[in-house]
Amino acid sequence: MGANYIDPEDGRIYSLSDSRWRSDTNRPLMVTPMEGIGRDAFDRSLDTLWRYRAALPGDLEPLSLGEGRTPLVRAPLAGNMLHFKLEWFSPTGSFKDRGAAVMLAYLRKLGIEHIMEDSSGNAGASIAAYGAAAGMRVKILAPDIAQPAKLAQIRAYGANVQLVPGPREATEVEAIRQSDQLYYASHNWHPFFLQGTKLLAYELWEDFGFQVPDNIIIPVGAGSNLLGCDIGFTELLNRGEIDKLPRLFAAQPQNCAPIDASFRAGADDLVPIEAKRTIAEGTAIKAPIRIKEILEALRRSKGGTKAISEAEIVETLKTLARQGLYVEPTCASAAAAACQLLADGTIRPDERTVVVLTGSGLKASAFMTELFAGEG
Repeated sequence: MGANYIDPEDGRIYSLSDSRWRSDTNRPLMVTPMEGIGRDAFDRSLDTLWRYRAALPGDLEPLSLGEGRTPLVRAPLAGNMLHFKLEWFSPTGSFKDRGAAVMLAYLRKLGIEHIMEDSSGNAGASIAAYGAAAGMRVKILAPDIAQPAKLAQIRAYGANVQLVPGPREATEVEAIRQSDQLYYASHNWHPFFLQGTKLLAYELWEDFGFQVPDNIIIPVGAGSNLLGCDIGFTELLNRGEIDKLPRLFAAQPQNCAPIDASFRAGADDLVPIEAKRTIAEGTAIKAPIRIKEILEALRRSKGGTKAISEAEIVETLKTLARQGLYVEPTCASAAAAACQLLADGTIRPDERTVVVLTGSGLKASAFMTELFAGEG
């Protein structure tokens, strides 16, 4: 039986051939569970994420700018050796290229030519780049407080940018309002984006010589990277390729940490929070639409959450930079979470722990210029 869309809330099934981005009841969809693949199904002629193409639904023709196969480096942090997955080696400088490549390959197959996305920066750049590669017209709605460097990158790919006043969630509200006019190719809503991020699990499995890491620490806003890892490693577990799931840990800024609050409360759904502005803007999502699935994934993996102060994010960012790892504030929170997890004994120094560094410091040039002014 082939893959379909499914509404996790009511179990209703929809065909993948439908050009939809949500259910008839306005809820986010998932792709029905897939069988996954073993290493014998990898296309070793490709050195991109498309080497794992057989794990994807829809028989997609690759849309590629060279995404995936990012470096995994071993480096010290807080007196321990950890593995850092350098996702900023992606074509547009962030992990979002994994989801964008697969989602837009699917939309291209459906014949969709004009798309819209809402983003604080990285996803917008990724959708704009892959939209350009696919020959699509692209409109990006962005908060009016977004980093100028990120907006410049989006515009460079030829996308039309509309700035939306107010907090990050106001941009999504406006995008949904406009979705009756333009196809909403949302990295938060569209299930095919998760099919792209799930390939990180296959890649890490291959990086470790077809063994599973013990822990993966991820900066989490809407949860696409975390859910992708959950989907991918679950496929490998169900196939018998691995014997356990890695523990997944979500790092969030204290100023906007709804997943941490909900997890610590033992809730199955969103615990409302009062959000404040944070330098980790890529994870500043006050109400993640897939919160239930995120909480389930964290508990299924026996993982957890950490909320990181602004001061800790800055200090860890500086520590990483002094070691040659130049990251934007958003993903420095994951490294700070690793320090806390090691300090409180949740993870052990002898375990294989991966910290996913999702975006380059070049993405936050204005912030970094001010932060390091006068140093050196």
